[in-house]
Amino acid sequence: MFGACEMIVILNETGGGTMNAGFWIRLGAGLLDGLIVGLPLGLLSIVITNAFGKDHLTDLLSFLYALLVPVVWKGYTIGKKICGVRIAKLDGSPPTILTMLLRNVVGGLVYAATLGIAVVVSAFMVGLREDKRAIHDFIAGTEVVRD
Repeated sequence: MFGACEMIVILNETGGGTMNAGFWIRLGAGLLDGLIVGLPLGLLSIVITNAFGKDHLTDLLSFLYALLVPVVWKGYTIGKKICGVRIAKLDGSPPTILTMLLRNVVGGLVYAATLGIAVVVSAFMVGLREDKRAIHDFIAGTEVVRD
């Protein structure tokens, strides 16, 4: 039987050689990262601080996960690895720390400055553009590709 990520890949399949990852597979990888990394961090935060709400330690660890894991794991996060997609520079090489800073920090600033409108635009870009690149991909010179 098929797992969740395999079903998303089958639904997105358009044929051809190396393909960029579309909206649904990227969403699935992000949700898996949230469940596998974000949920334990949130629970740990509740245990440590004995309170619900914003914890700066959890925010910092989540930021560092999104920034450093793709650099160390050659474009993968845990969710991306499970779903068979990875972040790559346009030349196919793995992202560097500078690439990930541009992608996460500068991209995040653009999303915040537009009050989230750019997030919606990015979602449509990934869903509708042939190259499946979002605003943060253009800023950093990256793409999310299937293995």
